Amino acid sequence: MDAVERVRPLLARDVRDEAQLVDGYLDLLGPEEHSSPGFVQNLMESTFVPLVYERWWRPALGRVAKGLFGPGMAEERRIARLLLALSPGDGVLDVGCGTGNFTRDFARSVGADGLVVGIDVSETMLTRAVVATRAAQLSDRGAYVRGDAAELPFLDSSFDAVCCFAALHLFANPMRALDRMTAVLTPGGRIAIFTSVRGRSMPLRTFESVAGARSGMRLFERDEVVKALEERGFEDIQQRITGLTQFVGGRLG
Repeated sequence: MDAVERVRPLLARDVRDEAQLVDGYLDLLGPEEHSSPGFVQNLMESTFVPLVYERWWRPALGRVAKGLFGPGMAEERRIARLLLALSPGDGVLDVGCGTGNFTRDFARSVGADGLVVGIDVSETMLTRAVVATRAAQLSDRGAYVRGDAAELPFLDSSFDAVCCFAALHLFANPMRALDRMTAVLTPGGRIAIFTSVRGRSMPLRTFESVAGARSGMRLFERDEVVKALEERGFEDIQQRITGLTQFVGGRLG
């Protein structure tokens, strides 16, 4: 069975009948306009950025934010797999999946009995994600949904693991997004997050505040995401800070 059809039963009942198959992904948003928190998110929904996202855009921005000695993209994917503790047969949700570079990697880890669902708001990103997933012959276990990541349109306890890499700081309401990520996890489910973190020095923090306000990106305090996960019942929380970014993972108690 194609993975897209395996996703439909996981959708919340109030949106299940509205899901339309468009260019290989399930579209829950339709053609209406959607508000964006800033120009960075607008770029993600453009036509140009998806063309260069995996090869140039994401690695280059990541290198600047993570610092010279921060992990590269291959290491990022390894960190995500470790934080999620993926096993064959797992169900995984990739929030803010973009062109599906992590989604495809997870699909290889969960095997034919597993299911990985990428969700994003960008039509252009998802169209490329579908093409790349088909080319990798992973369409039996990797599928995509166009929807609102802050209001994840899935039934509670639908996934064993949730990943949100390079997206949480772009959401207008990141804490609401964390609420929904928690809700869709099964007991004992794992979460992996890669997002921004503020520097320590006052000049740097001042620059970050100005840049964040203009770009629409949120800059989290160093303990903000960890505390947010603790408040939502996560245990065994791990955090790794590199440059102006952080990797955070935990297990839902």
